[in-house]
Amino acid sequence: MIFQYAARREFTQSAAGVFVALFAILLTTQLIRLLGEAAQGSIAPEAVVALLGFSALNYIPALLSLSSFIAILLSISRSYRDSEMIIWFSSGLPLTAWIQPVLVFTFPLIAAIAGLSLFVSPWALSQSAEYRDTLGARRDAGQASPGVFQESSNGENVVFVEALAEDETSVKNVFATSSKGRTKRITVAATGHQEIAENGDRFLVLENGYRYELTPGTPEYRVMEYASYAIRMETKEARGIQRTIRNMPTLALMQSDEPRAWAEILWRVGVPISAFVLVLLAIPLSFVNPRAGRSANMLLAVFTYFLYNNLLTISQAWVANGRVSFAVGLFGVHLAMLCLLPLLFYQRIALFSFSRFFR
Repeated sequence: MIFQYAARREFTQSAAGVFVALFAILLTTQLIRLLGEAAQGSIAPEAVVALLGFSALNYIPALLSLSSFIAILLSISRSYRDSEMIIWFSSGLPLTAWIQPVLVFTFPLIAAIAGLSLFVSPWALSQSAEYRDTLGARRDAGQASPGVFQESSNGENVVFVEALAEDETSVKNVFATSSKGRTKRITVAATGHQEIAENGDRFLVLENGYRYELTPGTPEYRVMEYASYAIRMETKEARGIQRTIRNMPTLALMQSDEPRAWAEILWRVGVPISAFVLVLLAIPLSFVNPRAGRSANMLLAVFTYFLYNNLLTISQAWVANGRVSFAVGLFGVHLAMLCLLPLLFYQRIALFSFSRFFR
């Protein structure tokens, strides 16, 4: 049908334009944030591009949902402004006839949103955390810069390296200091290198050196000569990927009995469902009176979008706190918004019939 083809083409063009604009804004804001972290030394400058990509993958489901909603809203609103809907209704076609082309256009996007929300987004968050952890490990004493005093990530040790070995896998002439209570510990070594223990802790292994322990204000001190001495720089918990609910795989969350895990599943499943409901709501919300202002329907549509998302956030929090069950949290908000559909369609159809009666 020519109408359906033309409608889908207009939806696609509008969605592409909106998505590009929103994606550019997202990349700009995330790039500014990451550059700020790089300037503060929280991340390495070479990590900005990779972290930017992981962040973009995380936000794409929400962008696709918003883009499809705005695209349908703009396309049908243009038909109202150009008086094409007057011809549409005068030909005996109902407003509900727009549902089929809207769903045909939206179903591939909803499938993509579901895949991204359930699998790709958690993977991107997990990879981002792992990448940040790898970069943090490189900044510590195992990869110390010669001639610079560097503090370990746990703040307990300060390490100074005079030079790198020729193979760049170890360091030479190492000086390290730490404190425990009033006791000061000074360790010097001819060489040193970094090792990861079986339990996951990271150590700086010093070789052929001396260790001095002393308490300021007292004449007592101890000297120990060693062939190999390890300083724990970071525990497994500090260096490992911080497994949070957000970056856990969906299948792993489903095996958990924790309410917070099911609350996260509710959000991931709710993103594609809300995208489906929003595109249907966009049809009646697109109504524009050509003789009146053009911003009224946009304000109502924006209000509906933010209300929907806030209700999803509230239901997620209630499921996480155990106030409502997963089924109530999942279906309650979506069914409530779906109940608005017949009311909005009836209002638009009745409004058009009323305006025709008084012509």
